[in-house]
Amino acid sequence: MTNRLADATSPYLRQHAHNPVDWLPWGAEAFARARAEDRPLLVSIGYSACHWCHVMERESFDDPETAALMNERFVCVKVDREERPDVDAVYMRAVQALTGHGGWPLTVFLTPDGRPYYGGTYFPPQPRHGVPSFRQVLRAVSDAYRQRPDEVERAAAELLDVLERSLAPRQPSGDVDPAGLVEPAEAALTASLDPVHGGFGGAPKFPQALALEFLLVRARRRGGGVPPAVANTLDRMAAGGIHDHLAGGFHRYTVDTAWLVPHFEKMLYDNALLARVYGLAARIDGTSRWRAVAERTLDYVLADLRHAAGGFFAARDADSEGEEGRFYLWTPDEIGDALAGDEAARRIALAAWGVRAGGNFEGRSILHRPQPLEAAAAEAGLDVGEAGRALERARTRLLEVRAQRPQPFRDEKVIVSWNALTIRALAEVGGAFARTDYVEAAARAARFLLAGPFAERPPRRVWIDGHTAADAVLEDYAALGNALISLHEATLEPRWLEEARALIEVMLERFGDDPTGAFHDTAADAETLVVRPRDVQDGAQPSGTALAVELLVRGGRLFGRPEWEARARRALALEAASLERWPTAFGRLLTVADALAAGPAEIVLVGPADRDGG
Repeated sequence: MTNRLADATSPYLRQHAHNPVDWLPWGAEAFARARAEDRPLLVSIGYSACHWCHVMERESFDDPETAALMNERFVCVKVDREERPDVDAVYMRAVQALTGHGGWPLTVFLTPDGRPYYGGTYFPPQPRHGVPSFRQVLRAVSDAYRQRPDEVERAAAELLDVLERSLAPRQPSGDVDPAGLVEPAEAALTASLDPVHGGFGGAPKFPQALALEFLLVRARRRGGGVPPAVANTLDRMAAGGIHDHLAGGFHRYTVDTAWLVPHFEKMLYDNALLARVYGLAARIDGTSRWRAVAERTLDYVLADLRHAAGGFFAARDADSEGEEGRFYLWTPDEIGDALAGDEAARRIALAAWGVRAGGNFEGRSILHRPQPLEAAAAEAGLDVGEAGRALERARTRLLEVRAQRPQPFRDEKVIVSWNALTIRALAEVGGAFARTDYVEAAARAARFLLAGPFAERPPRRVWIDGHTAADAVLEDYAALGNALISLHEATLEPRWLEEARALIEVMLERFGDDPTGAFHDTAADAETLVVRPRDVQDGAQPSGTALAVELLVRGGRLFGRPEWEARARRALALEAASLERWPTAFGRLLTVADALAAGPAEIVLVGPADRDGG
């Protein structure tokens, strides 16, 4: 038996096609059924690489008793947050208002007209640590809807009012001096970096690439080197288990403060943003180790996440063989078997990557670099030169062995905004380090997007297996416009500027219709949700507003359109108070504010002959 998700374009939705839950995709049919049957909607939002989404599926959605309760009392809807970030943003904000926190899987209960009245994230199958079981929640929420409708109506109305007020743009008190925003933010962010392990905050610890990018841009502006606290962060992440020491690339975050134990999913956007950060750091300091991290990260993307037609896939899952991280873990015996006949490689692999009996994660070892190569070489009884060569042999061989293991699931959605972040990283790192293969890959992906999902009317956000899904949102337009400008800077091909200019015009028309100067995440003519989303804070990737403001500044200066830069200043001013209070959440807007504070730079276009000295 399958449910209606078997016909979905989203791999995440199709993963739930065999649940005994009568899932429907998000859309008019689900709401019509809820109204006709006077039942609330249960909306479950997640994504394919989400470990806890898989856990809740195994524990609850695959359980016949729980599924029967869901089907009896609710109209059940599954949403891929990567396909519908607008739906996710609205209901994530609601759950955060209700509970003070958010995350995925997101579980939210709606009235038949789409208003949320209760929600949470992961619910366990049995009560645990003060959290009720999922079945307890299902009964309580449905009983409230049937037996206490006045309470539900009041809760829904109050929560909708909170959403509307939280999304309303704040009127600025006056003109905002960008320099007055960036200087205190730089000081606050620098002071908040972990002096031991680097990074911001405690566990779980995310890379926060956008805040690091801002600090690097400020360092470059001053003409100094990479600040020590930022350098420590970059080195600690590169040495940690969050970094894949065999294939390159980064996992999403770690559950500890020392970057050792990750959630093992690999997201396209994380790797694009971190490649740019390491590439920028290498350009500031001329540091080869950071360039190597940037290049190996992009090499991973090209090797594992590239579609034959040119676009890039969304993610690799965390789980394989029913275990989180199994694909990436090693024991000393497995290392020994893989490197049989190369004793030097075996010894340095164990020493350099910290592989010990008993391991550091559920009896196995996450590869990391607990000590410098010199110390590992001494432990292995090798000189440093031979240790480096042997470690590279070990890396090559372990990659071959690992490739024979069952691989984590790959989500093969091609998402426009994530692809645009990747195009920009390839163009900028490729241009900086004369990696023409990166620039060519960026151009091929840009052609794919412009001829594929963005050739449709209206442009679409997702492409998979020749099909498209979901209308493009603000972040898709703005990220793609920025990527095309970076691609022009790397190639000097006028086509990319022409495409970027057209995108800016359409972006302003479709998403910039607010009289305050604010941008909305969905177009004025898009599907009407209970509120029109406007998420200005960065998450793991830059917000649509930040990308749009950046695009207007870059485009305004390139095309001689001062009104675009003025519009960017208006949008920035709306968020000035938030930037001052929560700088970590506004890394990209702070980077744009830095560009505005510095004023326009003189742009000198260098053609191929000039680069070759001719």
